[in-house]
Amino acid sequence: MRLFGRFVLAASVAFTLASGASAQDKLRIGTEGAYPPFNYANSDGTLGGFDIDLGKALCAEMKADCEFIVQDFDGSIPALQAGKFDAIINITITPERAEKVEFTHKYYQTPPAIAVPKDSSIAGTTPDDLKGKVLGVQNATIHQNFAEQKYQGSTIKAYPTGDDARTDMANGRLDAMMDGSIILTEWLKKPDGACCKLLGTLTADPAIHGPGVGIALQKGNKALAEKFNAAIDALRANGKYKEINDKYFSFDVYGS
Repeated sequence: MRLFGRFVLAASVAFTLASGASAQDKLRIGTEGAYPPFNYANSDGTLGGFDIDLGKALCAEMKADCEFIVQDFDGSIPALQAGKFDAIINITITPERAEKVEFTHKYYQTPPAIAVPKDSSIAGTTPDDLKGKVLGVQNATIHQNFAEQKYQGSTIKAYPTGDDARTDMANGRLDAMMDGSIILTEWLKKPDGACCKLLGTLTADPAIHGPGVGIALQKGNKALAEKFNAAIDALRANGKYKEINDKYFSFDVYGS
């Protein structure tokens, strides 16, 4: 999965919804492709996950042709600004990022959490509990920002992808890892997560974590943001969001 994200950076997966769509109805959507269960590469190289299914449904609702383009997360906003694509799916809404991009409203929300090896002696999730420990995060994420601001007594080790951090923890090179609670919970259910356990969830800091996860667009593109917002609301109202949600989760990932 990490290999897909790194070496097929320019690869794209076309998803055609309306053969007669005009140029403005053709959207290129950036996705990391390495953040299961939200987005990932299948064994045949196609993209799957909650984000991809929801993105297709949003495009269908907007009657747009959509193409998903794989992009490493830490380069996604610069690539959007450079015009490589029209939108980024799955990016947390924060004031800092809102200065650079236009956001839709949220389409899901998840609290941060910390996982540790099963034999860990770490008793809690506070900065004091993690003092002197090596804490893994994904580079350029809200979790890196949160860890660096709140866990200054820990050694923060940032990785290109969450998969890299989880692999290092499974191999004993990290004392703990911080990520979204859903990401960690789903990982712990799988064989490669058998090494570890969820230590606990954290209270989100609104100034760092923002109101949830949305879709980022080029700054000033309020018209497209409104189209996406209307489509998100429509899928929530007509049951399509729940249908996709229930394929991946046993609870409503949208949050309160």
